[in-house]
Order: sequence, then C-alpha cells, then structure tokens
Amino acid sequence: MTEDDPWQGLRRWTPARIALGRTGDALPTRRVLEFQLAHAQARDAVHHPLDVQQLAQDLDGLSPVPVRSQAESRAEYLRRPDLGRRLDPDTAARLAPGFYDAAVVLADGLSARAVQENGPALARRLREARPDWAWAPMAIATQARVALGDAIAERLGAALVAVLIGERPGLTAADSLGAYITWRPRPGVTRDAERNCVSNIRAAGLPVGEAAARIIALMAAARRLETTGVGLKEDDAVALSMGEAPAALERSGGEA
Repeated sequence: MTEDDPWQGLRRWTPARIALGRTGDALPTRRVLEFQLAHAQARDAVHHPLDVQQLAQDLDGLSPVPVRSQAESRAEYLRRPDLGRRLDPDTAARLAPGFYDAAVVLADGLSARAVQENGPALARRLREARPDWAWAPMAIATQARVALGDAIAERLGAALVAVLIGERPGLTAADSLGAYITWRPRPGVTRDAERNCVSNIRAAGLPVGEAAARIIALMAAARRLETTGVGLKEDDAVALSMGEAPAALERSGGEA
C-alpha cells in the first residue's frame, strides 16, 4: 500500500479491519499477526475470570454484594446460557429484600475485562446522578447473563435494574461494556424486547460520562412512563430529561 492510497486516510477514522494491503495474493505478514493477536485477546477476554475482590474494593462505599448464577464453571457457563440466567440460591440469600427505586448489577458476561475496567466508574456516575433515588445495594454477578439481573432485582425489591455487563469481544474491542435497563423485571418472563441497551462503553468507544447520561435518561424515563424496551425510545428519554415532550407522545397527542 502506498502513502497516497485513499484508503490510508480512512484508517485514521475507524478501528475496523479495512485497507489491509496485499503481498501478492495474500495479506501482509504484519496484518496476519495483528489478526492473530486480536483473536487471542478476544478469546482471553471470554475466559479470563472476574477479580471480584478487586471490583468490590473499587466499589467501596456502595455496599457491593457478590452473587453468581447457577453455572458452576466458565465452561458450563459457555455451554449452558440458561444457567447463566438463573440466580444461585445460596448467594441469593445475601440479597436483603427491600423497596428500592433502582438497582445496578455489575456482571462479568463475556468480558470480565470490560466490567473490571469500566464498571466501577460508570456505577458511581449513575448513583451520583440521582442521589434522590433509593438505590439497592450494588450486586457483583459472576457467570452471568443479562437476564440474571431480573432475578437479582426481584430479590432486592427494585422496580428498575441496570445490568452493566461485558459484551461479546470482537476483533477490534475486547473491553466493551453494555448496559441493559429493564422496568419491572420478571425472571423467566421478561423478554429481551422489554430492555433498553446502551453499548460499546469503553475508552475508545462511548465514554463513561456520556454513557452515564444516556443510561440515567433512560432510567428516569422508564420510571416516568413505566416501560422499557420497544415502548421506550432513547430520543424520547433524552427529551424527557431536558424537559421536552417525547416525540411519541406528541404524535399521539398524549401526556407524559
């Protein structure tokens, strides 16, 4: 590839694997090695365990409670997604029932690195943004799928839950965190279409500060409109946070 190749300029604007060049009819050795490294990092992210003790220290002052799913090992977690959605009865007993406006769950998901690096700062931003809410004790969940947050929120007595979970690693991002917001979660009943998602939260993606603002806007709108998922659009949530009428309600002539 020459320096005046127009693709070269595009590479400055995206981490996507474009403009890789050619050596004969194959990729250059450097690009092959980069691919192998990215693949290895993605595999490591999936299998690397969450350092629960360190995460709890990073969440000092937020009363973190460690829990886990019914998947006994990482291998079983990867083979049996259903077990990752069920709360282990022994650790469930650590969650004291109450009456809370919202709960936050930090879950390893498919990238413990993502929640280890991005989770504590995001969790603190969320709590600090709405000190007027009754927040449940923070939960740290291992071998967890998104739906495990439903059982945790129900156990705690929280009306709303935000699950901050490591997303499936790709070849350009092994540290991406996702946030899934669910109103009135019901274990085994709530569908994925009933959740809102803010994704790609990381230093090279959506910054923590901006992500926190979006998540809080969605959570506040969910509390006001009593819905999440397909019934709640992010644009409407942002409009509500700015004191404007949601577009969906303007079209219908209703009131928020």
